[in-house]
Amino acid sequence: MTTSEADTPPLGLRERKKARTRDALIDAALRLFGERGYTATTTEEIAAAADVSQRTFFRYFAGKEEVVLAAQDAIEEVFQAKFAARPPTEQPFTALGNAVHDAWTELDANALETQMLMVRLIDECPQLLAAHLRRSSEHQDRLVAEIARRAGVDPVADPRPRLVAAAFGSATHVAHTLWCQRGGDDLAELLATGRDCVERLVPALTEPWHAERAAGTGR
Repeated sequence: MTTSEADTPPLGLRERKKARTRDALIDAALRLFGERGYTATTTEEIAAAADVSQRTFFRYFAGKEEVVLAAQDAIEEVFQAKFAARPPTEQPFTALGNAVHDAWTELDANALETQMLMVRLIDECPQLLAAHLRRSSEHQDRLVAEIARRAGVDPVADPRPRLVAAAFGSATHVAHTLWCQRGGDDLAELLATGRDCVERLVPALTEPWHAERAAGTGR
């Protein structure tokens, strides 16, 4: 599962081989989960599909859950880097929305397909949803720290960084839910729904509602 390599320092041969094996395990696992279901797929089958031993699988991942979370971590790393690189003059919520766009447009086709599979799996599997929410909370803490750094405030004394991060996380979660409910098979719609939810959040809280706006991108 390849993300952008533009900002990644060159790896040695050993590191490149390990990265390829890890990516092969993630790709094989998500493909099998999609075909057979998360519960029905075994770690032995994942290892075989990636042409490695089950012992090798466990050198990289503690279990199936960690494979799915690895896909989540990959896009999160890109997003966090893009957010940190946004112009300091951008308001936090604007910068977050632009960082999502920057991150998703930089992923290659294989990484984008992996992300779609991950979103669908999390929506369909309660045990994965719980793990996803735990990991998302960890990522949100990092985001709070970066929002506070950009704004020059103390996130303990000032609640705004945490409020912004929580609101943004809710908007993206709603986008994933809506996309899955609408079929979950169109990447362009996933991106559009995500941007739409982010852009609507503040008006939804501060402006009168109108039926035609509420209809939005609904199918």
